[in-house]
Amino acid sequence: MPTDQPSVTFPNGAKFPLMGLGTLMPTLQPDEKSVVDMVETALDIGYRSIDTAQVYNTETGIGKAIENKIKSGLIKRSDIFVTTKVWRTNVHRGMVVPSVEKSLKRLGLDYVDLLLIHWPTALQPSDASFPRDGQGKLLVSDADYIDTWKEMEDCVDKGLTKAIGVSNFNSKQIQRLLDNSRIKPVNNQIEIHPFLTNRKLIDFCHGKGISVSAYAPLAGFAQDKREQMGWPTIYTDETIGKIAKKHKKTPAQVALRFIIQQNVVVLPKSSSPERLRENFEALRFELTKEEMAEIEKCNRNIRLCDDENPEHRNYPFKEEF
Repeated sequence: MPTDQPSVTFPNGAKFPLMGLGTLMPTLQPDEKSVVDMVETALDIGYRSIDTAQVYNTETGIGKAIENKIKSGLIKRSDIFVTTKVWRTNVHRGMVVPSVEKSLKRLGLDYVDLLLIHWPTALQPSDASFPRDGQGKLLVSDADYIDTWKEMEDCVDKGLTKAIGVSNFNSKQIQRLLDNSRIKPVNNQIEIHPFLTNRKLIDFCHGKGISVSAYAPLAGFAQDKREQMGWPTIYTDETIGKIAKKHKKTPAQVALRFIIQQNVVVLPKSSSPERLRENFEALRFELTKEEMAEIEKCNRNIRLCDDENPEHRNYPFKEEF
């Protein structure tokens, strides 16, 4: 890993860069060339962490981009940190390891650096990412994430991943994992932005020695929902705008810096070379304690990414954190 790349360090000594590239595209059937171009541009700029998931359908494009940049001499495999996530239909007994092996084949890699359980809420096994019944209702499963975790541990034993963690888990679910695991989770990837600061969950994870990574750090997810509810954006919020103007930065850079300065990994997504460079520059300045406190006050507990089945027994957002 390049020495100038700020990062968090896992118990195994691996370094997880504080700035990563999110690769969830506007559609779950993305154009492969668009993915390749985006990832190659990001690697050229200096990104060394790539976040994907089985459900994103970007693993193949990411793999091609990485292969191209290794062949060109820009990077070695050891220079980059790759994360993928086991989807909700693949969390069942006997399915986790084969699904990860397929992810690695798509990525063209022997291992990933971090493997996450994407959600604690399982869906029934299916070739469809979102299996539904005749009435359009999601076909949920009562599969226990503790059983899934044992297979995640198997993935470590088999050398398929260097580390394992979770995504969208609340504090009680994480504690239950800690109490029933042989290999401890090293990361919880959750929604974090100035309007959902997730302060208590971040503090809980850090207190347990678990790093945190932030998806939707620019609060750009679910635009239709946001507009319908009349929720603010980082570009219209007065506090963020004032601080951005003071530092001669963009609101996006301020929002990212707010999270990075909490020692939380950010995973912004963009296919625009200009935006990719702009986001990366959030590593290059600092906010004052007073500015951090001001942005913290923007919190409104606005959740942009939710599970459409709040009645699921493992629905994570009914707890305070």
